[in-house]
Amino acid sequence: MKKEDIMGLFDIDGKVAIVTGATGGFGAVASKALAACGVKVMLTGRTKEKLDEVAEEIRKDGGIAEVSPGNPVNYEDVKRVVKETVDRFGGIDILVTAAGVNKVAPIVDQPLEDWEEVMDVNVKGTYLFCKEVGKVMIAQGRGGKVIIVGSARGELGLANYSAYSPSKGAVHLLAKTLGCEWGQYKINVNAIAPTVFRTALTQWMFDDKAFYMNFLKRIPIGRLGEPEDFIGLLIYLSSKASDFMTGAIIHIDGGYAAG
Repeated sequence: MKKEDIMGLFDIDGKVAIVTGATGGFGAVASKALAACGVKVMLTGRTKEKLDEVAEEIRKDGGIAEVSPGNPVNYEDVKRVVKETVDRFGGIDILVTAAGVNKVAPIVDQPLEDWEEVMDVNVKGTYLFCKEVGKVMIAQGRGGKVIIVGSARGELGLANYSAYSPSKGAVHLLAKTLGCEWGQYKINVNAIAPTVFRTALTQWMFDDKAFYMNFLKRIPIGRLGEPEDFIGLLIYLSSKASDFMTGAIIHIDGGYAAG
């Protein structure tokens, strides 16, 4: 066995990917990392201006990226994004569902509209993209990789998270279900389950020293996550190296869920 043969297992050059929530902390890093590895990336999300900014960064670094704005809970938008990707790049090999929101409140106080928004974006949006991309991957007959961004909170309870935690638990089970359903087509479906990572939405957790130090008590590695911490797993799950892994929920959490 030669080194180049082993490293070749991780080669994703020339593949085509859709990344949802491509302007968020996870989505933007995923888009840039995939593009840096030679993947043609379709960026989607609700704000065209922000999508254009990420796409321009990718192009400046020599990558290939296109933009297709859309609301992940609007089925017509989802179908259009998938069609535009196939029309532009000729197919789809990788789907990364990074679109997500969180609304925190005690269940007795939380407006129903907030709960519905979290469930819609996190669950329905993931379901719709899997549904439409799955059709393409099955028709192509060459397999594919679906990477769902879940959360450690999808398996662990937390007060005031009665919308977010169940939503992530649902997408974890969706990954397992589709792993069973699509194995026959050589489509691998896995979920990444991070703990708190630095994003625009969580920056306050890093800035609040008391909160930060208290949270670290649960993390053996001794720090919260940075978006770049999940690039290695992203490339693994996107590549031939993960061909025998499906339906898995993989924690990138510094040991948070281990304790």
